[in-house]
Amino acid sequence: MNILKGYVFRMYPNKKQEQLINKTIGCSRFIYNYFLDDKIKEYKIVGKSKSAYDQIKLIPLLSKEKEWLKEVDSCALRNSLFNLEDAFKRFYKGSGYPRFKANGVHERYKTNNIKNCYKGKEYNSIKLDLKNKTITLPKLQEVKIRGYRNKEIIIGEIKSAVIKKEAGRYYVSVLIEEELIRPTIIPRSIIGIDLGIKDLIVTSHNEKIENKIKINTKRLIGLQRGLSRCKAGSKNRYKLKLKIQRLYQKIRNARKHMIHDITNKLIKENDIIVTENLDVKSMQKNHYIAKGLNENPISEIIRVLKYKAAWNNKRIIQIDKYYPSSQICSICDYQNKEVKDLKLRNWECPKCHTKHDRDYNAALNIMFEGLKIYMKGLEQTI
Repeated sequence: MNILKGYVFRMYPNKKQEQLINKTIGCSRFIYNYFLDDKIKEYKIVGKSKSAYDQIKLIPLLSKEKEWLKEVDSCALRNSLFNLEDAFKRFYKGSGYPRFKANGVHERYKTNNIKNCYKGKEYNSIKLDLKNKTITLPKLQEVKIRGYRNKEIIIGEIKSAVIKKEAGRYYVSVLIEEELIRPTIIPRSIIGIDLGIKDLIVTSHNEKIENKIKINTKRLIGLQRGLSRCKAGSKNRYKLKLKIQRLYQKIRNARKHMIHDITNKLIKENDIIVTENLDVKSMQKNHYIAKGLNENPISEIIRVLKYKAAWNNKRIIQIDKYYPSSQICSICDYQNKEVKDLKLRNWECPKCHTKHDRDYNAALNIMFEGLKIYMKGLEQTI
């Protein structure tokens, strides 16, 4: 089984390389905006627009008018048109209409690994050397990198690389196709997890995992107020903007680290993991819990659990989102509809008089429901 895996490295380009990266980002943005405008105008006149492949054929003609387009990686320009086509595909599926890209927002470009063979030797446009801590990229040549200190080599085929500028720093994400050998596992352990707001995760083993990431809201508000008072284009505005970006970056990195720690532990210790199939978007409409949902990365935890379970041959079972896991007594199956009130954190079953912690009881019910689904699946295969 082959999988696509991304490896992110911090880049340390010299001044010439920095200028070329910034120029390539700018040219990719120009191509995206130019052909988006062309699509809109053509659709109004003819009722249809060109595909990405037809637009790519027009780049050489455009580069004769705009000679600075020849200075950058041609793959980056072509990929920006494929990104534009993907944006329209998402629009047809129900997302928002594609917007023009602004300067300083999502600064990145994608380049492909082009293979050539000359005199029996293979040549790649993207090369990764972890021993010397360098990466070779089209036009940029060798760039110093940092990351994955424990690895000396990554076995696999490099497909593409995304170079991005974030908070004044440069990063490269290398996409590699690797062979994955999944272990054969006979399921012996099961766990139910209740994803919540007060506690990030409560397990059926009565383990509570809190969201330990604390956002310094006072500092963030102060910086944003200072930014609003600065003149547009001034050096002070640029410095404050950089501080805000780095603060957000710090929060994102801490959140990623927490998610991987939690998911690695769950995958390592359990063979079957049962969760609720939560509709987070509709839940965010409730303003009482919207802030807590934004701070707790529930949907991201489920996403990461799914692909890690697939890699390790583990099982993820998602029960129905309308299953009343909090209301049902895990001992006698009595449904107490009064527990719908989110303020009620502890309750006593009117039938068997068992005292319940709301979240722990929900985690137990999720585990039992997941076990039923798993057993039904086994019966059907026999």
